[in-house]
Amino acid sequence: MTQEILSQNLIEINPQADSYLAYATPEHTADEVEVIEEEPPLHIPVMQKEAVDYLKLKPGQVVVDATIGTGGHSEKILEHILPGGRLIGIDRDEDSLSITKKRLERFSANCAFVHGNFTELEHILASLSIKKVDGILFDLGISSFQLDDPKRGFSFQGEGPLDMRMDRASYISAYDLLNNLHEDEISEMLLVFGQERWHRRIARAIVQERDKHPLNTTAQLVDIVLRATPYRYRYGYQRIHPATRTFQAIRIAVNRELEALELVLDQAIASLNKRGRICVISFHSLEDRIVKIKFKQALAAQLVKILTPKPLVPQEAEVAQNPASRSSKFRAAERV
Repeated sequence: MTQEILSQNLIEINPQADSYLAYATPEHTADEVEVIEEEPPLHIPVMQKEAVDYLKLKPGQVVVDATIGTGGHSEKILEHILPGGRLIGIDRDEDSLSITKKRLERFSANCAFVHGNFTELEHILASLSIKKVDGILFDLGISSFQLDDPKRGFSFQGEGPLDMRMDRASYISAYDLLNNLHEDEISEMLLVFGQERWHRRIARAIVQERDKHPLNTTAQLVDIVLRATPYRYRYGYQRIHPATRTFQAIRIAVNRELEALELVLDQAIASLNKRGRICVISFHSLEDRIVKIKFKQALAAQLVKILTPKPLVPQEAEVAQNPASRSSKFRAAERV
């Protein structure tokens, strides 16, 4: 199932919807689960040196951080484009953006912070009276700031609501998908977006459990996945937790991440000045494949030259310091 098919199936159930976000059940929201408030640590930026080097930064440039998060990459970018430079930081997560504004307060005169989806890149730049930019960075996936906050529901470590929305103003949550999609749709979602080997077993277990009572928490989902996974694969056999791929798949579907990436890359390339650069850090093969194909299409159209024929991966020292970087891949291209 593609993201478009998933969206269409949900629209058909609710024909008044203008997107699949309208297929939510307001009487059951992810916010119903009470969690303990904690102050999560800031996200450690991945492949920061590569991003700074390949963006080829210099004073006076205009640069977009399309996934600014808590501002780790942007802080370093600003140090290179000042004086005279300007940073446009975009993020769907208002909590992250709030932290970034405080973190980069000393640079505020040279920053514009936008709460929005990077798929609206052209509109965002136009609203700021910016025609072209010198660099664009995408750091995809989920941040440790979001993962470490149990009330966001992104993590299988600890208990929280089945939420997983990057933008908490959006309507649909993991709760809505898991409690309303058909078994075959859940199975396809887990296979396509998570490459989950046991997708059929997990989907069947989810439906069986929700027939008894609604699924509300991440702990419930983890328990279902563990019980649906053959015993020998539950502990010690795999490098990753058995629920990793399931959580990844649901998060991608909730936030329409792959669809968003496909939509924005053409806009981003078109928004670059001549010799402007685009850098993308991805965290799984589905994202990397989209970036690879889009860059090749732009190369064939004589719009860019590809700076990374093969994706760069983090150095061993970075992986040792920040294990979350181990799956990252970095690609870059320059506008011609």
